[in-house]
Amino acid sequence: MITFSDDFKIASMDELIELIDQLGFVPFFTNEIEGFSIEEHIAPGCWYYDGDDGFWPAWEWKGPVINKMKCAYGKFLRNKAMYISPRWFPDFANYRRDGYDFDARYDDGLSSFHDRELYELLDANAPVMSKNLKKIGDYGKNGRKGFDTMITRLQKQCYVVISDFRYMTDKYGNEYGWGVAEYSTPEKFLGRKFTDNVYKRKPEESLGRIVDHMQKILPNAAESQILKILK
Repeated sequence: MITFSDDFKIASMDELIELIDQLGFVPFFTNEIEGFSIEEHIAPGCWYYDGDDGFWPAWEWKGPVINKMKCAYGKFLRNKAMYISPRWFPDFANYRRDGYDFDARYDDGLSSFHDRELYELLDANAPVMSKNLKKIGDYGKNGRKGFDTMITRLQKQCYVVISDFRYMTDKYGNEYGWGVAEYSTPEKFLGRKFTDNVYKRKPEESLGRIVDHMQKILPNAAESQILKILK
């Protein structure tokens, strides 16, 4: 099995899909563990192309990869984005949720009223683009505050995932600008493959499985480093 310590380059979307399927956890950006990212393993010309056509391959692969694999994508790694394969996301979510579904977390006083408002609004409208979710919930300059902080926290807790990136279109139907995140819940986006497996183990057992796996794909990383980035 390939590891993140190996010298490899990702030159296509299909290669990225294969990597996510093999390794399970694939961060987008560099982080505390050397080599553990797409950014450090992307082939020349595939990270971005600063030309007139605005071609940014690794960014433009995001939506198609998410939907082709039905994998989880979100700010799961210390406020940075990471792909997690369908095989590993139930264990990861179980650990991050500490075995709680959202209602139980709120009932036990582990989530704020404002987080519940946003979560329930998102759940009722999923899949929903971030700009539309802000509009529906009146989040913005003259409305409710804290959207970015809350949506990031809900992703870290694995109650929310990014289910696609959609582009704005002009009056001629041409796409432009950066892709806008579309949010959903894992339950709605991933379906029974997720719901049937997310709570089948104790959270500490899920963590143990993840750490064991990460020690295989990150042979040069200490267990303490792995535990640190998983918090």
